[in-house]
Amino acid sequence: MMEEQKKKIAILGSTGSIGTQALEVISEQEEFLQVEVLTANSNADLLIKQAIQYMPNHVVIADEQKYTQVKEALEPYDIKVFAGNKAIEELMEITEADMVLTAMVGYSGLKPTIKAIENKKRIALANKETLVVAGELITQLCIENRVDLIPVDSEHSAIFQCLVGEQLDAIDKIILTASGGPFRGKKREDLLEVTKAQALKHPNWSMGAKITIDSASMMNKGLEVIEAKWLFGLNNKQIEVVVHPQSIVHSMVEFNDGSIKAQMGLPDMKLPIHYAFFYPQRVQTQFKRMSFSEINQLTFEQPDPITFRNLGLAYEAMEKGGNMACILNAANEIAVAAFLKDKIKFLQIAELNEKCMQSVSFIAKPTLDDYVATDAETRSFALSLLS
Repeated sequence: MMEEQKKKIAILGSTGSIGTQALEVISEQEEFLQVEVLTANSNADLLIKQAIQYMPNHVVIADEQKYTQVKEALEPYDIKVFAGNKAIEELMEITEADMVLTAMVGYSGLKPTIKAIENKKRIALANKETLVVAGELITQLCIENRVDLIPVDSEHSAIFQCLVGEQLDAIDKIILTASGGPFRGKKREDLLEVTKAQALKHPNWSMGAKITIDSASMMNKGLEVIEAKWLFGLNNKQIEVVVHPQSIVHSMVEFNDGSIKAQMGLPDMKLPIHYAFFYPQRVQTQFKRMSFSEINQLTFEQPDPITFRNLGLAYEAMEKGGNMACILNAANEIAVAAFLKDKIKFLQIAELNEKCMQSVSFIAKPTLDDYVATDAETRSFALSLLS
């Protein structure tokens, strides 16, 4: 494959867990892939290091106070440097990237993803909050612009892979697997005084702080349930969650004839990232292989919605529709940040989320402006509960 035929990748959120692993994938497949854009929120040091190694055409640091540092460090190189979240959106209009990996954390990924879709860029979606907040809007934009949206979450990638060659109307239900996180099997009384350090110790996956806390509270799985509804055009009753501590079966699809397909593999995010970059082809990798002789058992359990209230709140938000999932997501981002700063206890995350869902203005048919306003209103209300 000639140099000019390489697939050009824009990575939005290159210094986070998904972004850094995506760059590892690109390093292994440098014959086929090259970096076109790198963006980061505030980790200027790592962004500079990545830019020098991968030589993208454009770099954006969202934290405008870090602009001078990045600009001066990259002065000797032919790399255009910008700052601010607005610059990330604007770059989606001019970049020559063939695919945009949206790996920004939380709500911040929404507007850049919309801009990328409007400019007909194929999306590798690792920012589940984009579909949680505005799933109906995003899916409609993809249809209008004929843009492929390839999921990167391991669970949604698994469902996507199981559905290749299948008819969507043949789906009976999908089964999303959850590891159970560090507190699997615990009851509410066991979690009254858990620490930030305990919550950040995920048994199977290496992830950023926000998603690790979400996994511990099962909010991550709740967000994935909402994301799956929009990705695969399902109704609420077609999405089931089971706890699978080994994280080998990444998710399953049950069809109307009773057959079940499962996608399996080691818990390694580079696998779904690689699949998204090359879909519909499969390309050889040197990733570690799974050995069935080393796996003693695969077990499955029902989740505990009483202890892990966030999972139930996600189903309630999905059932209510409108901007309710947007409210839940914004509240949760504030709650998790507060927990990470030791301002609230672990179980108070779900309590704050529920209060916001009960109090913030509900809109049955929101526009993009409504989502933006809802996000702002929810954050303001959530912060008032913390003061």
